[in-house]
Amino acid sequence: MLVAVAAAPLPATAAAVAASPPDQSAPDDDSPPAAAQKQPAGQGGKEAVLIRAKPWLFNRETRYAHSLPEIDGTTITVTKKTSVVKLDNQPTVIDNNQREVFDRLPGIVLAEQQNPTQLNLSYRGLGNPQESEYVLVMQDGLPLELDWIGFPTVYYLPVPQTISSVQMIRGGSGLLYGPEPQPVINFISRTPNPDRPWSGTTEQVGGSNSLFSSFNALSGTVGDWDYSADYSHRQSTGQRLNGDYHVNAGDLTIGYRFGGNQKLTVSIHAYSVESGLAGLMSGDQFQADRHQTTTPDDREWTDRYTAVVTYENPFDENNLYTQKLWTGYQDLITRSGAYNAGVASSSTIAGQRFHYTGLDGRFLHRWGRGNALTLGYTAYTSRSPYNQYVNPNPLADRDDESGIHSYAEDRRTHYAAVFAENVFRFRYFHLVTSARFDHEELESRQTIASHSLLVDATYRKNIPLFGVGIGNDFGRGNETYLNVSQGFRPLRYLDIASPFSNYAPGNNPNPTKYLTYEAGVHGWPSVGLYYDVSLFQVNVHDRIEAQQLTQTGSLCGPNVTNCTIDVNTGNTRSRGVELEGSYDVLRWWRDSPPDKHFDVFANASYLDARFTSSRLQNQAGKTPAYAPDYVLKAGVTLRQDRQYKLSLVVDSVGSQYFQDSNLPIGTTPARIPKYTLLDLSGEYIVGGHLRLLGGIANLTDRHYYSRVFIARGLLEPGRDRTFFAGAAYDL
Repeated sequence: MLVAVAAAPLPATAAAVAASPPDQSAPDDDSPPAAAQKQPAGQGGKEAVLIRAKPWLFNRETRYAHSLPEIDGTTITVTKKTSVVKLDNQPTVIDNNQREVFDRLPGIVLAEQQNPTQLNLSYRGLGNPQESEYVLVMQDGLPLELDWIGFPTVYYLPVPQTISSVQMIRGGSGLLYGPEPQPVINFISRTPNPDRPWSGTTEQVGGSNSLFSSFNALSGTVGDWDYSADYSHRQSTGQRLNGDYHVNAGDLTIGYRFGGNQKLTVSIHAYSVESGLAGLMSGDQFQADRHQTTTPDDREWTDRYTAVVTYENPFDENNLYTQKLWTGYQDLITRSGAYNAGVASSSTIAGQRFHYTGLDGRFLHRWGRGNALTLGYTAYTSRSPYNQYVNPNPLADRDDESGIHSYAEDRRTHYAAVFAENVFRFRYFHLVTSARFDHEELESRQTIASHSLLVDATYRKNIPLFGVGIGNDFGRGNETYLNVSQGFRPLRYLDIASPFSNYAPGNNPNPTKYLTYEAGVHGWPSVGLYYDVSLFQVNVHDRIEAQQLTQTGSLCGPNVTNCTIDVNTGNTRSRGVELEGSYDVLRWWRDSPPDKHFDVFANASYLDARFTSSRLQNQAGKTPAYAPDYVLKAGVTLRQDRQYKLSLVVDSVGSQYFQDSNLPIGTTPARIPKYTLLDLSGEYIVGGHLRLLGGIANLTDRHYYSRVFIARGLLEPGRDRTFFAGAAYDL
């Protein structure tokens, strides 16, 4: 319809508007002017008036299928590079194929694991992907890390069937949501069905390695109340001995509207995984037998429970306030054996427990002729006891604390931030200014350790951050953007205390700082067509590395000949180009059925990352770890609404070093070899309710690996070709 409207001649009144300067007085970026709203659908003048009055509203359906609105609730995202993946536009993601969740997000590098125990992401060579420490991962704008500040690792991934979309925000993300360099990956949960008092689905799938996956959900709206509830279970024997896993997850959301437009929502998320750890291996072991198990008795457990209360109040069309309160608990418990000739003689039970509570409040005020100001604050506190027990039983249970208490540490985090952003609209361009002030406080109290220096200290850091962006809407559905933003990586618990390091009393490094430049153009010039091209550079200052001190002196203290101090050792620079494009080919023909789609997408990232200086080691000129020269992803999806979806996706990643020294460890090569993978998946609806599901991951059965554990230089094999098939019934 939009193509036909755009091609229609303008009536006299519309032509007069087209000749006049843009009218940016309407307060809502996503609401057409009242006059346009009153025109009958299909009138040629409606879209023309809308485009001329507010050009960023042109072809919104295509634009918002791939990028965020300029003002998304209380968040200003204009001039920041964003990407969006709508999961409804691709076949259902089953089991642990994380590639299918992230393939449509350019530049993301996955360090894959066979089991769904943790998420490993990296981006633009900015840090080790292990547990996604350098990426801020969120669900509905709230952090998913074990401890957001002190231990920012990800051991929980929302079940894909509960997610409507995945958002990705680049360099300015630190000004929107908080620390960790970039990007923000934000999973947006599905909302209750607004059209029916009850609806639901049940999905049962089986597959390779004795996979069984079950997902069940109900949702609806009754008067001023809405609700959704789901439960999922997944289990598999795994690809290797001791590679089994069991995942249970559930969500409950209840919302109530009152007092006009106000709404109060309570959500509870529960998640539990138990998994064997088949073990890492050397390069020689991988070549000899990638299916071998090196740790037959190791195990990992993670439980996570979070409650979220959200209050929303749109006072009027110009003012919106949201307040979130979240609290919860998560643990990470591992059993590691002491092996001799492949047989464990004892085990270490390591348990980290995290109790966290946070507040996030944001207020948006629209003013003047299309301008908007957002103000907000975030407060977060957590307590994280860490204990280890050495047990003579190699099969000790997760809660067995009968062994020798070998390590005890009490850790606490206190974090607060205030921030403000404003978008100014002028006749031909828009300007965004941003400011944020972060306060971080870490406490560590070691009481039991194998080393002599026990940490008992509090570390405080205050970090101001600033950003500026500028953009211009031009033509039909095109926009330039330029953004310069600061960010930082907070100190972590392991930067100040560790079970393995004798930290010097004077240890107190500065947080690593980031400065991101990004300039590009994106557009949605016709229905179904979207493109984005940008140039970027990220300057990283004061990277933190551990330095061993081996002589007695003032840093280590009297009679201590070996200690560790974390130092700010050097700088890196990552620069390159990032491209993204998608086209629904059938939209080329105006008379094609609107419910049929042939989506073609491709995205690519070319990266040149280098150490620009190094004070501890001779790293200058070397390539940082996990910084492949290129990441290329492409695919096609053939779909008909409420009938079928069939998708074929290729994922190609260039070779990359696994450690900053660019050197091998043992028989593990210095570079992770490049690899290309194909994934095929589909679903077909029978009778409007029954969905048949199927797919093949790693279609060509490529033998590869993408994860190397840096500390030991040992790798984890990627997953072989796997199949799944099943059915779902939608109520």
